[in-house]
Amino acid sequence: MKTAGMALEQLSEVVQRCQALPDDSYTTEDHNIFTVAGQTCIKEGNSVQVLSIVLDEKNQEIVRCMGWNLLPPLIQVLLKKEDKNLPQCLAIFNHLLETCRPKELLIGLLEQLEQDDPDTIAESLHLLLKPLQKVLVRLGGRKASSLGMALSSVLDQVAKLPLPHTKEQEEDDVFSFCRCCTDMIDFVRPFVQEVRHNLLNNVMQSETANRTVGRQGKDKEDELRTELLKFCMKSLSHPLLEVHLKEPDTLALSPLRTFATEILNILGSIGESLSSLVHQPLLKRKQVPGFLEEVVRYPKESLASLAHLVFVHHLAADTFPTVFSPVFSLRCNIEHVSVLLSRTEESKLQKGLELYEKSLVRVEDGSLRADLLEIKTFLTVPQRTKGLKVFQLSIDKFNTEAKYRFFQYMLKTSNHSGVEGYIIKNIKNQIDIALQPGNSNVWFEGIQLMPLLRKVLILPDGPETDLLQYLDRVMESLNLLRYLVIRDKVTENQTGIWTELYKVEDMFMKPLRVGVNMSRAHYERELQNTMEAKKSKAKEESVLSVSVGGEELPSMTPESQIQALHSALHTFDMIESVLARIEELIEVKDNL
Repeated sequence: MKTAGMALEQLSEVVQRCQALPDDSYTTEDHNIFTVAGQTCIKEGNSVQVLSIVLDEKNQEIVRCMGWNLLPPLIQVLLKKEDKNLPQCLAIFNHLLETCRPKELLIGLLEQLEQDDPDTIAESLHLLLKPLQKVLVRLGGRKASSLGMALSSVLDQVAKLPLPHTKEQEEDDVFSFCRCCTDMIDFVRPFVQEVRHNLLNNVMQSETANRTVGRQGKDKEDELRTELLKFCMKSLSHPLLEVHLKEPDTLALSPLRTFATEILNILGSIGESLSSLVHQPLLKRKQVPGFLEEVVRYPKESLASLAHLVFVHHLAADTFPTVFSPVFSLRCNIEHVSVLLSRTEESKLQKGLELYEKSLVRVEDGSLRADLLEIKTFLTVPQRTKGLKVFQLSIDKFNTEAKYRFFQYMLKTSNHSGVEGYIIKNIKNQIDIALQPGNSNVWFEGIQLMPLLRKVLILPDGPETDLLQYLDRVMESLNLLRYLVIRDKVTENQTGIWTELYKVEDMFMKPLRVGVNMSRAHYERELQNTMEAKKSKAKEESVLSVSVGGEELPSMTPESQIQALHSALHTFDMIESVLARIEELIEVKDNL
């Protein structure tokens, strides 16, 4: 281990020796001695002497070539803040930024940016982004790839920080995530301004004769613009797709909302049309020269995040032209919704449903044509609690033919009694509308209606159908049949139900009655066995397998078993009661 005195002596010797050498002809040994001795001096508190050596006019070429190696211990002192040598270390640090070669400074600074502890990550970013910015500016026209490397490293570091999810977390900013977002925007600002300035100049200047030189300059501008575009696209994906922005009435000054707004502003400043990005799925974009393929340049998840910011949070909404109709915007957004709903993270699923709902609300009821059902997302909106609200909203937006075809598709593919029951209730509502005076349509009465009714008025597995599993579907089917028998006169037969009644009886009513009787007999036998087992106090032998909703009930006490069996028997009585009422109504109508 070198002592401070030895290290200072070695540093002085190597500097003195290198002063006599031609510029940039220092050996590997010179570099190693300068690095080890210089770092040791700073660690051991000899910063005053190091500062004197670094500032000496005779040593500027040495500092230019080797000074960047002193960055690690300097940055550690600057991060600690309370070190007594802080002023000297800061002076050394600033001089290195002005004197050393920018490429080597960039490497050195990015190496010091790499941290794992959340507290250190935020402090390192806050300390080093301004110096990084200064170094990149010094690179002039050669900075694009270096900027890209720096932005990639910065985003990787920010991704390690815990995200603020609540209002309180965003306000407290314990891990300085929000401060890092602000720092990133400040970091890219001069480069955004440079691209914006270049774009304005290109618009103002007419083509010159020297087109080759112009093209080379344009390439450099495209490279810088491409790196900033990549930064925006990555930021839209993380963190903006993973955090829930607070509205102004919830959090007046929201750093995350400000960050999102700034990202959209940057996109506009570097020549990207936000409306074209959002509507990209249906707009034929011009071929863009550059280093990235379209799908890489504009990742689908990032565009979906952008659409969510615009349509749900209304950021930059004033930049959108009014020529795009709500239906056109919905068709574009449906592609973004599909991307979000294909993910597993809850935040992305929620944003997909929010975007879908906001897009639908703007569309006039009954205006979506049947050919839009070719967009599969209209058919595959998840059947979840919030999803049912969105599900009904999409039904309301379809025109009559689209509703009819949507119901057909859902009855064919859903395999979920609750969803099927929901669809059948909607079918009943549409028939009721069609039968009102002046509302006649070809889809929910007469010859077109019958294929749909045949899909409804049938038991999935005949008499063996599990009536408890299919309860929602069975009850809504019975309610629909009862409505048709009451509402449609035999003499008018607007729905065609009276022509098809014999088929309905054979395919639905008779199998249902047999099924009810079979199920009741089974459950009464199970009830009797359970009660006898309880009486004999043989609880350990009382094993019951009861299927409700297609799933076997877990082990229960005899009292709970008896209660579940009574509930099932009550359900069968309810089904039988409605079925008997329908049979009475049919008999009365037949006798008229």
